[in-house]
Amino acid sequence: MNNKSIIFYENRIIIALAETIAGNDKIYEWLLNNGYPELAAFSSAIRGSTQANDWLLKNGYPELSALDYAIDNDDKARGWLLKFGFDIEVMLVDCCNDKNDARKLLLENGYINIINLADKINLFRNNQEFDYHKKRF
Repeated sequence: MNNKSIIFYENRIIIALAETIAGNDKIYEWLLNNGYPELAAFSSAIRGSTQANDWLLKNGYPELSALDYAIDNDDKARGWLLKFGFDIEVMLVDCCNDKNDARKLLLENGYINIINLADKINLFRNNQEFDYHKKRF
């Protein structure tokens, strides 16, 4: 199990991740093929892939799976993140769910790329049309 906080990735990687959530397939492929398959899978999970979420769990990235579920208001996943010390991820979750205190704390501590990631996730989620035939969104 890796249990690697998102803040340990270089800023350029977090920026790249945000761009994949916005739909940049070229950067997605770059992440996938250049040592960041977990971030490519996380991006796919955010975009609704249960297979990607399964991959995260099977390959030792439960923190990214929990992050995906917590963003979708899963209290158990949010609790797991808190229990294992993923405080920045919890702030990302809260920022994605429009809790302004989290945005303020992230900004005050210089995590502008985490805020940008939250904004890209929100933009993606807010532009989805609900289809009850799909498991998510």
